[in-house]
Amino acid sequence: MKITCLDELPNQSVSHNREIQKKVMIAVNEIPHLTNFSQATFTPGQQAIAHAHDTMYEVFYIESGAGLVRVNGIEYAVKKGSCLVIEPKEIHEVINNSPGDLVINVIGVATTI
Repeated sequence: MKITCLDELPNQSVSHNREIQKKVMIAVNEIPHLTNFSQATFTPGQQAIAHAHDTMYEVFYIESGAGLVRVNGIEYAVKKGSCLVIEPKEIHEVINNSPGDLVINVIGVATTI
């Protein structure tokens, strides 16, 4: 059994933009196929640049705020309560184009171990 509390976890940088902070609740290799379960906070204007993962799904749940997620060149407006599944090899980026913080819970699931 493992228990964590967001308030007690250290901030870490997101690999796609060192200025965006996240807190990792479950890290790679803690659960088979799960690469991470984390919460990322995008301040106004922050963006995770376009990228893709060859062997990983990403699930984004918008905890609070609003923004834009671009997947394979198509833009999707997201807000609190939105949930997206990004499939392997889909080129995606996240943009906070709102005046407040965009908080996203992220689950990464590997297609291979």
